[in-house]
Amino acid sequence: MQLPDSKDLKAAAARLAGVAHRTPVLTSRTADAASGAQLFFKCENLQRGGAFKFRGAYNAIAALPAASRAAGVVTYSSGNHAQAIALSASLLGAPACIVMPADAPAAKLAATRGYGGEVVLYDRFRDDREAIGRQLAHERGLTLIPPYDHADVIAGAGTAALELFEEVGELDLLLVCLGGGGLTAGSALAAAAISPRCAVWGVEPAAGNDGQQSLAAGRVIKIEVPQTIADGAQTQRLGDLNFEVIRHRAAGIVTVSDDALISAMRFIAERMKMVVEPTGALAAAAAFTAAVPVAGRRVGVIVSGGNVDLTRFARLVSESSGAVSAGSDVCDVSSAGLTR
Repeated sequence: MQLPDSKDLKAAAARLAGVAHRTPVLTSRTADAASGAQLFFKCENLQRGGAFKFRGAYNAIAALPAASRAAGVVTYSSGNHAQAIALSASLLGAPACIVMPADAPAAKLAATRGYGGEVVLYDRFRDDREAIGRQLAHERGLTLIPPYDHADVIAGAGTAALELFEEVGELDLLLVCLGGGGLTAGSALAAAAISPRCAVWGVEPAAGNDGQQSLAAGRVIKIEVPQTIADGAQTQRLGDLNFEVIRHRAAGIVTVSDDALISAMRFIAERMKMVVEPTGALAAAAAFTAAVPVAGRRVGVIVSGGNVDLTRFARLVSESSGAVSAGSDVCDVSSAGLTR
């Protein structure tokens, strides 16, 4: 499969028009004052399916030949891509089989099944989900759509950043959560096309810095399943396509601690009135902790998802004292709002 380019992003945007939400861009005076930057939060936690993953999943299935769609698709995912494939497949009339870890959040398992997906469980610490996916594809004649290492998935994910640039203009920095690399790669392609001076940074959990190691080594590094609350970033390696885009177009990769994620989740809940999952708070945590120097700059922050069990969310945020100073708090919605 060839690397995606700006033409693929435009094609993805056309397929998603009128189907995906054009999610709002929020600002917070408190966050700006504490960081010394002008922060623009692209709220993909308000996307269909609760995460940016809907963009890539729908684009990939919609791009399939009609016969392949009718035969069905299979994927493997810790949750957000699972829900996105199940929802997208239902919208496009395609059967969907999803390989999910048995310890995936209950809310993500329930949502995936609720969207009509057939769930096949596996042990993330013992089993090879990619091998299971390939086997199911072979046995059932399904098309495998991996969660990130796929040109159409990357292009679809990149439309979130495309919309952000269209909404707020050029940026100095764009902070993006990094698991398998689909959103970071797609965002880097969007920046190159729309805001070429913008430096795109991937943000990983400190316990799972395979992307950081990969950039340093000049090749994809595989690690053990990381122990982190960011379940959407418990990936073991970057996708091959994603790595090629990231190493040529991204500025770099930084990490944040689980404590920083919890603090960011609490701030976003208290001051911006949104529920965000741990993985979805990676980029915000990098801005709040200055993992990437943001002071004096216009900075995009992609809030990638909000699919978290509410009991777990309440427990996590109750343990945090917050990472951003309190102050005059205003959360402004951009003029775009939600397009349904």
